[in-house]
Order: sequence, then structure tokens, then C-alpha cells
Amino acid sequence: MRDDQASARDGWEAHSAGKIHLAEWAAEGVGTAILLLVVVSVVSVVFGPASPVAGVLPARSPRLLLAGLLIAGSASLVAVSPLGRLSGGHINPAVTFAFWLTGHVHPHDLAGYVGAQLLGALAGVAMGALLWGDRAAATSYGLTRPGPGIGDLTAGAIELAMTALLMSVIFTLTSRPRLMRYTPLFTWILVAVLVWRLAPLTGTSLNPARSLSPAVFAREFGSLWIYLVGPLLGAALAALMVKLELLRLPLTAKLFHDPSYRSVTRTMMPGARAP
Repeated sequence: MRDDQASARDGWEAHSAGKIHLAEWAAEGVGTAILLLVVVSVVSVVFGPASPVAGVLPARSPRLLLAGLLIAGSASLVAVSPLGRLSGGHINPAVTFAFWLTGHVHPHDLAGYVGAQLLGALAGVAMGALLWGDRAAATSYGLTRPGPGIGDLTAGAIELAMTALLMSVIFTLTSRPRLMRYTPLFTWILVAVLVWRLAPLTGTSLNPARSLSPAVFAREFGSLWIYLVGPLLGAALAALMVKLELLRLPLTAKLFHDPSYRSVTRTMMPGARAP
């Protein structure tokens, strides 16, 4: 098995090293833009002034659950869409960073993916700002910040732990052929629950691009470092668990593997066409 993995790695490196994968990078950018547009829209409608949802669900807890289901659901839909099937549906620098640490993403694709994700996130917030206007501004465009009484270090530790859990689930599912197709479903449920239960503490970011873009539009950067450092450290922790063989090595870096789409990231799955 290890010889097969080494052969697959060597073949992938020979095909992918140094190549420009604009289609995959663009897919990550568009997918992240969709996610942030949904974030701004959901926060504006569910928690904004004169929210129509508040009349139906006056308590904050069920509204948080609804928001989590909608936001996490949009990410999962991107993963199973043609965009996600092409690029892997990371739409999160922490996810790409984790797969880079496990040896599934080339350094130049790490830069291409993350750059596209950041640009896409800014575009998504810009579209949300145009769509919802003052309502989006009133909610700071979905800005994440620590909750009342939560210190920066505590918030950072919570973001670290949540991201490590998310990546551990992704690694576990993508390392098992019979389970990997369910990765978008399980991540949808997990992130929705994390938003529901822990958003009052940190905003439940798990994603540096998701936090950076609203901060840019709201011009509020005081706690931004939490949402840049915490998720990346959480991703690194999950990758370390793979290195220590506490978690299995993923067979693919795609959240939804479709053999009819090429893979520019390392894969052990049959049918993937070389770039």
C-alpha cells in the first residue's frame, strides 16, 4: 500500500509541479464568493434590522441553527457542484493549508487556491453589500468577533479546536472510499451545529477568508488575528495527527471526488485524469 501511495505521489508531482491551474483556482474563487454572499445574506436577513425571521423565530438559538444550516449548506452544495468537483471545494484557506501539510497540494497551488479564495471572499461580501445595503452594514457584513466576556486567546483557542475537529472529520471521511462521498453531508451537519452552539462565543468562523472579507468592509480589524491564526493552527494540528498516524492519510484532497473530473491535487482514487 505504501509503495502504491509513493508511486501515486511521484506521478502526481511529475504531472502537476509548476503548472498553472487557472480553472481550479477560478473555481475556488467563485465558490468562496458564493459562500460569502450567502453569509452576508443570511446574517442580514436573519439578524438584521426588522428581520422577518425574528417574527417567526424570536429566540436567538433557533435563528442561529437556521443560519448555520443555510451557511454550512451552501458550502456543501459548492463542494458537490461542478465547481467543487473540479477544484475540491475547499473554499477555505485553512482546508487547503491542511491538505498542503499532508502533501496533497503543491506549494504553487496553495498560493493559487488561497489567493483565489481571498479574492472570491471579497467579491462575495461586495455583492452582499450591494444586495442588502444598510441592512448588511448594520450587521457589519457578517463580521466575526468574540462574544461578551470572551477574551481573544480564549476565542482563538475555540477557533483552533473547531477547525481541528472539522479537518479531522474531513480527513477521516476522505481516507475511506465508502465514506468519502458523504463528506459534504457530515461537514454540513457539523458546521451547522458548531454555529448553533458556539457562534455566541466566537462567531464560528473556521475560515480566514470568511472573517477577513467582512473585516475589510466593516473596517474593523481589532480581533481579526484570532480568525487568521486560530483556524490555521487548527488545520496544522489535524495535519499533525495524520503525520503521527493518529488519523489515516486522505486518499483525495477533494471534498467530493468525481472520477470524471481531473485532479490537480494528489489522489489515490481511480479514474482521476492527470492535469
